[in-house]
Amino acid sequence: MRSVKIIPVIFIAFSCLTASGQEQPNIPAGISIAIKAGNASELAKYMNSTIELLLLDKEDFYKKNVAETILKDFFNEYQTKDFTIRHQGAKNDAQYAIGNLKTEKGDFRVYFLLKKVDQELLIHQIRIEADNGR
Repeated sequence: MRSVKIIPVIFIAFSCLTASGQEQPNIPAGISIAIKAGNASELAKYMNSTIELLLLDKEDFYKKNVAETILKDFFNEYQTKDFTIRHQGAKNDAQYAIGNLKTEKGDFRVYFLLKKVDQELLIHQIRIEADNGR
């Protein structure tokens, strides 16, 4: 009887070990820190030379310096209080993260997509939309 109970425990333990042994997405911590601080200049360090920015009523592809200015204006208008990554994943050479941004004027859902460029993960897309309590 004891061996029957041990097998499921061993199987569960083995499953956990093999799942944790897989490569997990590793979003650079500096991205979260920059968003949490509302620091567009610091965030720009992680951007590709051109990024797709979807920010409230703006949606287009922008050069890095223009995207930085747009984000700086956003962070000036919406003073950040907190940012937390809620989910992240990866497929091939791309990684993404979804997080919650709390500001003085309301909450936002933030999505960003990173792709490898010359072995460096760079942001290719940032989406910031109002979080309507979904």
